[in-house]
Amino acid sequence: MPLSTVGTGREDATSTPWPVPQERRTLTVLFADIVGSTALTERLDPEDVRAVQFAYFDTVAGVLRRWQGTVEKYVGDAVMALFGARTSDGLDGYRAVRAALEIQAALDRRTLPGGVTLRVRVGVATGEAVVDLAAARDGGHGMASGAVLTTAARIQEYAPAGGVVVCAATHRATAGLVDQHALAPASLTGKALPVDVWRVTRPTRHRPARHDGPLIGRRREVATALDQLTRAVREHRPRWVALTGPDGIGRSRLLAELRHRLPEVDGRAVRWAVAHCPPYPEQVFGPVAQLLRDLAGLADGGPTDAVRPRLAALVDGLVPAGQVGPTVAALAALLDAPDRSAVAGAVAVRRVLLALAARRPVVVGVDDLDRAAPELGRFLHALFAAATDRGLPLAVLATHRPDRTDPLPAPADRHRVELAPLGTLHTGRLLRRLLAGSGRPVGAATRLLPLVAGRPGHAAAYVGAMPRPSVSGDALAGAAVEPALPESLRRRAAARLDRCDGAHRAVLMAAATLDVPVTAPAVAVLLDWTPERAAGALRRLTDAGLLEPSARGGLVVADPALRRCAADRLPRPVRADFARRAASAGLAPTAAPA
Repeated sequence: MPLSTVGTGREDATSTPWPVPQERRTLTVLFADIVGSTALTERLDPEDVRAVQFAYFDTVAGVLRRWQGTVEKYVGDAVMALFGARTSDGLDGYRAVRAALEIQAALDRRTLPGGVTLRVRVGVATGEAVVDLAAARDGGHGMASGAVLTTAARIQEYAPAGGVVVCAATHRATAGLVDQHALAPASLTGKALPVDVWRVTRPTRHRPARHDGPLIGRRREVATALDQLTRAVREHRPRWVALTGPDGIGRSRLLAELRHRLPEVDGRAVRWAVAHCPPYPEQVFGPVAQLLRDLAGLADGGPTDAVRPRLAALVDGLVPAGQVGPTVAALAALLDAPDRSAVAGAVAVRRVLLALAARRPVVVGVDDLDRAAPELGRFLHALFAAATDRGLPLAVLATHRPDRTDPLPAPADRHRVELAPLGTLHTGRLLRRLLAGSGRPVGAATRLLPLVAGRPGHAAAYVGAMPRPSVSGDALAGAAVEPALPESLRRRAAARLDRCDGAHRAVLMAAATLDVPVTAPAVAVLLDWTPERAAGALRRLTDAGLLEPSARGGLVVADPALRRCAADRLPRPVRADFARRAASAGLAPTAAPA
């Protein structure tokens, strides 16, 4: 049974939907309202008002569908939509903000009946709510309850006409993905203190995070990848090397390390070109444009008058003299608008890479390939096939999650380097290095060690979320309260949980509430299943890497962040019911209901 049916919006025909009708979920709420609607309705005939409203709602609903938002309700002239109500991809806040920006742009472009021009204010807030999963669909009025819904409506009042305002949680979730400017704190009804708000103006050009932290415990993986890249150069036989592993395992950090470690092979300088795939790439050739920028030494946001000279210098000698002008024009067009119209530019980049590889070794690196549009996959496959036919010293180095496949024709030239969680020794060393480097007490490593589960990205997130000590001492090292789950890890865990279908998600939630390893009889008791069905679900979750054997017998949730997220999803009545079922069956007590 696949573990990803919920993420595609379908339930597997053989599975049982998640049997609990409600979940506590962190979601993002978009609230859009028309500016000056009262004056508009007084000025127009009622039939004209209705025509304008229908056109407005049609425009907004179309944008929300494109960004996978769910309309919760229409309130007069306002629209409230939810992102992450039924399934989360970890980017709910980003999708909501992009939808808000696109709503403004769509209304600016559209001529409404009677020549009416509408301006709207949009507020976007992120927070916890109880969601009725059965009602989580367009028009599912009352599908969610929580303060976050009111907050979205309140902060939109602080947006300028045609503007988008976000709360602090949404601001953090979209940092680096959109341009944001702090506004004066907003005084909201029912809030004791003013709340911080930001105005969002546009999406940013994707700027990948820096991956220059300590690399510990990866000697084998580095050596294996370097060996394959080196053999591609020496044997003139291209290699496709994939760095795979779950999110937070350190794929991007290893890619950066390999670029640093392989400047040359046998005295021949290696030409690297690296791109990072942004979330929801509406500009499908954006990563190809990044490869071109890397080759030409063009920084994002650099002076535009330097682009064409740099491109001309890049292609000089790589294409016939008569094709330099058209090639430079195609490459410049790709940089200007890397959308589907830039096919000629992508073809030109492929030709440049192949011509370079005929002169010197080339490594093309692509980070987060599973985020990319299909066009990037076709670009890379065509590049790889052409290099193979010509016997060029070229390698493709890609990072992605382990569930992605590489449909290339020659399996012998495909090589996966799987990144497993770090061992306890290496994880402890990494934590101490991160803590010391950030000025935090290294004694906190003991408390963080079981939470990190060998994932370098989790270690960095926990350390980054720790407050810096105001006085000497190691408060966390001796604290009895478990550190809060960082928001970035919660978003990632929520997305992983929602890629499971209803039945497997139920098992994970049940397992997460137990204080002892889970077994098939325990699942059968908690979910009222047969032992055979429970055993089958546990086996599939173990095969998927979501459960792992415990030294105490039974199974545990492999990722502590996923475990905490799964337990937090359960409403209080369900957790209390699990506790009663466990006690009646003589199982170890479950975690107390929140």
